[in-house]
Amino acid sequence: MEIQNKGTIMQMVRLRTKLSMEELLKIANERAPKFRALPGLIQKYYVNLPEPDMYAGVYIWDTKSSLLEFKESELAATIAKSYEALEAPHVEIGDILFALRA
Repeated sequence: MEIQNKGTIMQMVRLRTKLSMEELLKIANERAPKFRALPGLIQKYYVNLPEPDMYAGVYIWDTKSSLLEFKESELAATIAKSYEALEAPHVEIGDILFALRA
């Protein structure tokens, strides 16, 4: 049985902030409706990384064009400022080969 993809592109945006987890979650929850409304965004995971003060957003996009549209958006441009990033966020993008579970 071949497993079908629910998304084709994964993007991870890592950032360092001195915000407390409570402050970060408050901001994330305030911004969540804007992300829910994005065309082509299948899922977004909010991640607390093991490095001190490091967090990430992991996005699953339906197509590369959806990702590229987001990258040019005001919402993407405000990520660092909204979370008071201490340096420019680090972005990684990869093609999803397949999903384990459909």
